[in-house]
Amino acid sequence: MNQRVVITGLGAVSPLGSTVNDLWDGIKTAQCGIGPIKAFDTTDYKTKLAAEVKPFDMEAYFSARELKFNDRFTQFARIAAKQAIADSCLEGQVGDPTKYGVIIGSGIGGLASLESAVTNLKERGPSRISPFFIPMTLINLAAGQVAIDAKAQGHCSAVVTACAAGTNAIGEAFHKIRSGQQDIMLAGGSEAAITPLGIAGFMVMRALHEGSDPLRASIPFDAQRSGFVMGEGAAVVVLESLEHALARKAPILAEMVGYGTSCDANHITAPLEDGAMGAHAMALAIADAGLTPNDIDYINAHGTSTPLNDKTETLAVKKVFGSTTKVPVSSTKSSTGHLLGASGAVEAVICVKALQEGLIPATIGYAESDPLCDLDIVPTTPRKADLKVVMSNSLGFGGHNASIVLRKWEVQ
Repeated sequence: MNQRVVITGLGAVSPLGSTVNDLWDGIKTAQCGIGPIKAFDTTDYKTKLAAEVKPFDMEAYFSARELKFNDRFTQFARIAAKQAIADSCLEGQVGDPTKYGVIIGSGIGGLASLESAVTNLKERGPSRISPFFIPMTLINLAAGQVAIDAKAQGHCSAVVTACAAGTNAIGEAFHKIRSGQQDIMLAGGSEAAITPLGIAGFMVMRALHEGSDPLRASIPFDAQRSGFVMGEGAAVVVLESLEHALARKAPILAEMVGYGTSCDANHITAPLEDGAMGAHAMALAIADAGLTPNDIDYINAHGTSTPLNDKTETLAVKKVFGSTTKVPVSSTKSSTGHLLGASGAVEAVICVKALQEGLIPATIGYAESDPLCDLDIVPTTPRKADLKVVMSNSLGFGGHNASIVLRKWEVQ
């Protein structure tokens, strides 16, 4: 028999702030986390804007030495996980540690550490490479470090599906618990690719916005959209079987009910233009939840602000919900930028808060409608709504599509 799965804890480090409360306050008040890049000199770059995590006291979570030997993306993942564990009141209440697992996704991993090591190699020679170089760059080490922190001895893995990684991580963790293989999972995504190489790589692909106005930079579904804005950060959720959560009187924030995934099998970077496989992932998630499209009250779209993504995601939504669908849609990447492999995890946290407070996040900066994106886009300011069931979509290079469905928790 399938186990019901609930979310009992949230953690986030984002361009809107270093906690879940900061993130949600920024969403509720339609704030923009985008600004001029401060991580490096952009004189030779056409791209000048990004959504950086603002400085905060990381030593409240770790010693300076621990931080020194973790790449920034691992630092973010560990901090978000610690927040989620605290939020879930999980310390000392795990039970069987072999049924306590971790899945953390990332698109790129320790890029800053890789760049630093290459510079050292060229300028100082091979013997001056840090012995921590390899574990600082490997994507699975975020999950490994989180598992060490949490003493989680169950399933531990990393999902590497580009911009779908965070959503895939949460979905795979959900299925691990629902099947009874695990009782508790820490799941999410982390990314820290606002580096000279990271920005240059996406810039020469013509994927990034090149303007100077933060409020008109990431404008998903707007007719003037011209590319995404790179973001960074992490989010982790605590997923738990309902039985385990009730037994320890855990705070239940929402229920996870569905997950669907598919592949375009079409192109390494471009989505399938008719949106068919994105639609398939959404349909699978709804069916997995035992629901129908009419049950979905809100879609947190992938909505990257690139011309092709937003058009094809619109087509995908219409294939599932009908050509005249009125389901409200927004993209919170307008506030946070695009956190690549962490985006789906951050957006899952936002969806939980939206369910709790009955508030649909806005697509801030949205000003000019596009006939190719003729959905019920929630513009400018959040919209009050009686939310019972919400969906979050993520799409990634390589044709990866992932959708999750969350339901409001009500005492039963």
